[in-house]
Amino acid sequence: MNTLAPYASPGNASRGRLHEPSPSPTRSEFQRDRDRIIHSTAFRRLQHKTQVFLHHEGHHYRTRLTHTLEVSQIARSIARALRLNEDLAEAVALAHDLGHTPFGHAGERVLNEKMAAWGGFDHNVQALRVVTLLENRYAEHDGLNLTWDTLEGILKHNGPFIDAETRAPLPHYADGLPWGIGEIPGLDDPMLAQYASLEAQAAAVADDIAYNSHDIDDAARAGLLEIADLAEVPLAGPIVREVLAQYPAVERSRQIHEVQRRLITLMVVDVIEESRRRLEALAPQSSMMARFTDRPSVSFSEAVEAEVQGLKSFLFAHVYRHEAVMRPVRESQAVVARLFDHFLAEGDLPDGWRDKLLARPEPAWRARVVCDFVAGMTDPYALDLHARLFDARPEFR
Repeated sequence: MNTLAPYASPGNASRGRLHEPSPSPTRSEFQRDRDRIIHSTAFRRLQHKTQVFLHHEGHHYRTRLTHTLEVSQIARSIARALRLNEDLAEAVALAHDLGHTPFGHAGERVLNEKMAAWGGFDHNVQALRVVTLLENRYAEHDGLNLTWDTLEGILKHNGPFIDAETRAPLPHYADGLPWGIGEIPGLDDPMLAQYASLEAQAAAVADDIAYNSHDIDDAARAGLLEIADLAEVPLAGPIVREVLAQYPAVERSRQIHEVQRRLITLMVVDVIEESRRRLEALAPQSSMMARFTDRPSVSFSEAVEAEVQGLKSFLFAHVYRHEAVMRPVRESQAVVARLFDHFLAEGDLPDGWRDKLLARPEPAWRARVVCDFVAGMTDPYALDLHARLFDARPEFR
């Protein structure tokens, strides 16, 4: 049995929940969080939300759901190797994308622009709105009633928000902290100047590992890349050359998978080895002590981090900004914009949402209700609704 390290988050010693739950005879607190997330409606919706390639383009491309499952698997592997709490790492990984809009980051950009007068839109904060306010399944309270630890991990898995000494927003948030960050039920004192738990850090780096590898796979399958195009690309290049030399005659799909699996292994092994070095030097004696650092403790080595950034730059230029990706992105942005404008002006939301819209007269409230409604849509639902309202359906070609 893998005994937890001193710096791991104890399974039955979380900082608690907003509402006291009934006891569970078989599950730890973080296992309960994981199960609540998996059984939520928002989690099921991820199967019909875009990762990079729109849902209609093929059933073998990653969706937000399959991406999330891959992140979860990698996060558990890293947590197990570092003797962290696998259940907390898994819970954060499973919830980290619940706030994403239809059509991926394209929809997020539109909602951020539309909500500019009312605080903007941030998918991490939206994930917290989903699990604390919008996902209503229980008779006695709104939300999923997750532990403080899981909520903190969802919010801060990418790092702190403010400087520990000056208390000023970090450069990434120079224009202001995301709206609603201090109004999350159940997350009193989110410790914005500190890193999240080591388990949340494992989920964050697993996210990087998953999309860096599977976006290569999907782009190659979509015909945007040939394997040979990656031969000189940072991180992937040596693996590609090795695979092509070792298996020159095997079918292309097998070459792609061989590159992907070796790339994942390289990154996971590097994270485990580098994190062990950092934790050995830091020697934190509790999960809370591990938060007070000036850099993440679960991370790539500096050398591999530089290579990862080089790979990301290549993918940005050759995949994410490829016209075959950008054309449907522009179409999908127009769909989200028209839906938001329509519902804000007309207020003709479905019954439960209309009641919420009419509960308060303030423009900011109305805009946020419409934003929550649109953000929760799946790609197919948004397209069907757009067709019904405007008698138009984008061709995405």
